[in-house]
Amino acid sequence: MRYLVSFLIVLCFLSCEQESQVEKDIEKIEVDFTVERFDKAFGDATPEDLPKLKQAFPFMFPEQYPDEFWEARMQDTLQQQLITESSQIFDDFSTEKDDITRLFQHLKYYFPEFRVPRVITTTSSVDYRNKVIVTDTLVLISIDTYLGKDHEFYNGISKYLKANFERNQIVVDLAAAYAEKQTFQMARKTLLDEMIYFGKQLYFKDVMIPFVPEHDKIGYTEDQLNWAQENEWFIWNYFIGKELLYDTNAKIPSRFINPAPFSKFYLEQVDNESPGRIGQFIGWQIVKSYMDNNTVSIKSLLTAEPLEIFNNSKYKPKENG
Repeated sequence: MRYLVSFLIVLCFLSCEQESQVEKDIEKIEVDFTVERFDKAFGDATPEDLPKLKQAFPFMFPEQYPDEFWEARMQDTLQQQLITESSQIFDDFSTEKDDITRLFQHLKYYFPEFRVPRVITTTSSVDYRNKVIVTDTLVLISIDTYLGKDHEFYNGISKYLKANFERNQIVVDLAAAYAEKQTFQMARKTLLDEMIYFGKQLYFKDVMIPFVPEHDKIGYTEDQLNWAQENEWFIWNYFIGKELLYDTNAKIPSRFINPAPFSKFYLEQVDNESPGRIGQFIGWQIVKSYMDNNTVSIKSLLTAEPLEIFNNSKYKPKENG
C-alpha cells in the first residue's frame, strides 16, 4: 500500500509538471489585436461622421436600415444614456483584454487553425440573449450587458438572469461561444444527451480559461457550486432512481438544463436550495471523469457521442459522510 501511495504521488507530480509546462508554452504564443471601441465611436459621432463610421465598421450597419435610422439613433436620449454609462464603466478595458488574450492563446494552442479576430465593443439595448457574438473573423461584445447585476438598467430582469451581468463574465461568455462553435453532437433527445453536450462545453472552458474560478465558469456563486458539489451523489441517484437519463420528455431540460432560478426536483427543500442548470453541472463531472480515464484530445471530446463518453467515463460520485 505504501508503494502504491508513493507511485500515485509521483504520478500526480508528473502530471502537474506536464500541465505547468503546457501553460508556459501557451504563454509564449503571440496574439496581437486591438479592442475597437465602436460604442465610444458611435457615442461621440455626429450625423456628419456616419459615412466614416460605416466605412470602418460596415457590419455594424445592416443595409435594410437607412442613414436616417442611424442619425436618429445618434440623437436618441436613451441611447446616448446607455452608451455614456457603458463607456464610463468600461473606460478601461485592459483587464478584459488581458483575459481575452489568454483565451486566444489557448485557442491557438489547441486549435492551430484559429485566427485572431477583430474584437469590437458595442451596445445592444441590453440584448442579454446575445451578449457576445463570435464568427471566424469577428468578436462583438455588448458591454451594456456587463454593467453589474445591480445596475438600474437591469430593473425588471429576473434575478437569476442578471446574476451574471458582470464584467468578469465577458471572457467566460466568449469561451462558451467558441465552445458552441466547436461542439458537435447529433440531435439531443435525452437528459443524458443534454448533460453531455453542456458538459463538453464546460470542460472546454476548463481547458481554454483555466485562470477563471470554477464557479464563474458555470455562472454559479461559490455557495451554489458548493451546494452542487456536496449534493452530487444525491442528484445523480435522483436521476437514476427516477429513470431520467434516457427520458425524452421535452419538459426535462426546463427542469435541469435551461437557465432557471433553481432546478426542479419537486422536493420543496431541495428546490429552494438548488441552483438552476444542475444537469449541466452533472454533465461536466461526467466529462471530467471521461477525460481523466481516457487519453483523448479536446477536439475528439467535442465530437464524441454521449453514450461513448458516458460508458467510458467510470463516473460514480461518492456519497458524502
